[in-house]
Amino acid sequence: MSDRVRASVWMRTVLTGAALVACLAAVHCGGGNSATGPTPPTNPPGDPPGPPTTPPPPAPSQIFVGAGDIAMCDALEPARQTGQLLRTIGGTVFTLGDNAYFSGSAREYRDCYDPTWGSERGRTRPVPGNHEYDGASAGIPYFSYFGTQAGSAGLGYYSYDVGAWRVIALNSNLSPTESSPQGVWLRNELAASRAKCTLAYWHHPLFTSSQNGPQNFTRDFWRQLYAAGADVVLNGHDHVYERFGLQDPDGRPDPTRGIREFVVGTGGAFLYQFPIKAANSEVQLRAFGLLKLTLNSDSYDYQFIEVGGFTRDSGSAQCH
Repeated sequence: MSDRVRASVWMRTVLTGAALVACLAAVHCGGGNSATGPTPPTNPPGDPPGPPTTPPPPAPSQIFVGAGDIAMCDALEPARQTGQLLRTIGGTVFTLGDNAYFSGSAREYRDCYDPTWGSERGRTRPVPGNHEYDGASAGIPYFSYFGTQAGSAGLGYYSYDVGAWRVIALNSNLSPTESSPQGVWLRNELAASRAKCTLAYWHHPLFTSSQNGPQNFTRDFWRQLYAAGADVVLNGHDHVYERFGLQDPDGRPDPTRGIREFVVGTGGAFLYQFPIKAANSEVQLRAFGLLKLTLNSDSYDYQFIEVGGFTRDSGSAQCH
C-alpha cells in the first residue's frame, strides 16, 4: 500500500473516531437514539391512553301502531277487523281513547274491547277518552282493565321511550292548563327529556275538519309541546282519519318548528263526515284502519292502513 493511501485511511479513521466521541459526549446522536429519526416523546405518567371513543350506534327503528274510538258493542265487526289487522303488525300499540262504548264500563271492556283488541293488551299503552268518563265511572274500569300500562290510576298521563323517541301520553279529560298538575308534570317532563324526537297523544284534537270541531281547551298542551320542539301529536274523538301539515298552536303553517297532527278515530266506531276542510288539512279519509308509525333515530315514516291491508296514506319526515 502506498504512503498516500495509508495517509487517507488514517485520516478517515481519525475523523470517524472524533465524531463517535462527540456523539457519546452529548449522550445521543442525530437528535435521537436511532439513526433514522428523532426520539419519540415519552407518555406522561399514569395509565396509557385508551382507544379513541366512537359515538353509540343509533337506536333501531320501532313500530308504533294504533287508533282510537274502537269497540262499539252493538256494532263490533269494524273493531274485529281493525283488531285482526293489529295482530299482523308488531311493535307498541297505542289507543286514543273511547276504547269501549258508550260508557267505558267493566262490562263493555270485558264483552266488547277484550274480544277485539284485548289480545294485544300486553303491548298496549292507552289513553282514555270522554266515554271512559261517562256516567259515574271516572275512568275506574279503564284503569282497572289496563293496569300499570295506563300510568298511575286516576291520572292517566305518563311517558316512556320507544326506541330513540320520547313518547308522552296525556289525559284530556283532566285539566290541560299549564298551571294544572298535569300541565306542571308535562313542563317538567319536557324539560328533563334529552330525546331528539318527541311524540304526544291524547283523545281530543285541537285541529279537525270533522263534526266534533276543534277542541280548543287542549291548546295549552300544544303550546308546551311546540315550545319544547315536539314533532308529532296523535288524537281521536272524531271518527275519521285526517293528517295535517306542520303548524304552530294557533294553526299557522310552520315548516321549520311546526307539529304534525294525525286524527285517527278509525278503530271501529261508526264513521263521521267532513263538514269542512280545516286550514292545513292535507288528507281526509273515512275508513276503518290503523296508523302505523315507524320511529327512526331522527325521523319517522307514517302509513294509514285500511282494514284489508291497503295503504291509503303514507310519507316520511325528519325530527326537528
